[in-house]
Amino acid sequence: MGPLQIRWYGLMYVLGFMATFFLVRFQIKKFGCRKLADHFENLNFILIISLVLGGRLGYVFFYNFSYYLQHPLEIMATWQGGMSFHGALLGVIAGGWLFCRKKGLNFLESADIYVVTIPIGLGLGRIGNFMNGELFGRPGNVPWAMMFPGGGLVPRHPSQLYECLLEGFLLFVILWLLKDCKRSRNWPNGSMLAFFLIFYGVFRSFAELFREPDAHIGYIYGYFTRGQLLSGMMILTGLLLFLLIRKKTAGLTA
Repeated sequence: MGPLQIRWYGLMYVLGFMATFFLVRFQIKKFGCRKLADHFENLNFILIISLVLGGRLGYVFFYNFSYYLQHPLEIMATWQGGMSFHGALLGVIAGGWLFCRKKGLNFLESADIYVVTIPIGLGLGRIGNFMNGELFGRPGNVPWAMMFPGGGLVPRHPSQLYECLLEGFLLFVILWLLKDCKRSRNWPNGSMLAFFLIFYGVFRSFAELFREPDAHIGYIYGYFTRGQLLSGMMILTGLLLFLLIRKKTAGLTA
């Protein structure tokens, strides 16, 4: 408190961007992606803008459309909170694809380099959620259950930390290891993007079992959460993408 207040979620965003910047640059130098290196800084700028716009608009349309339909002037009031990962992902993919198309870059190759770094930002973001006491879990009786300011006098799962471990640490380790497999086994471009969509969707769907659904949405079809439905779509999209690029590659080598 006092004159200096730490905005944890915003701070974690900054740290996530920094981690992506250095790890992507490391890969560019290691793999000799000279064309991507020429557009690296401009692409980063586009992706940051796309992430913020996509994350905010995703929250508006996926999670609280009826409210913002009545209060359109608050749509871009990001300081009031409200960002959607699934919206941010769509924004980044759209912005990255448009930029790569304009500059003649291979989108899938570029996406594979960037996507393996995303879990770091995701994990840091969940730590920010935990520090802010938001997006807490469902009531639980596990020894590490805790009370959150907005969760009433009920011990709850620290589901933000579950997501940090699954969508952050574990997903990063898996993708970083698979990245080397892609090179050694000559997997087609787009493989890492497909793996990210699949594994994130699985981990997020599992973590949602412990996360309290948004109060204004609740459960869908009696049990599923909005996050699980969106993550299920990610899994299907990842599987379809992987099959398509494998089929295309097999056709070229036949």
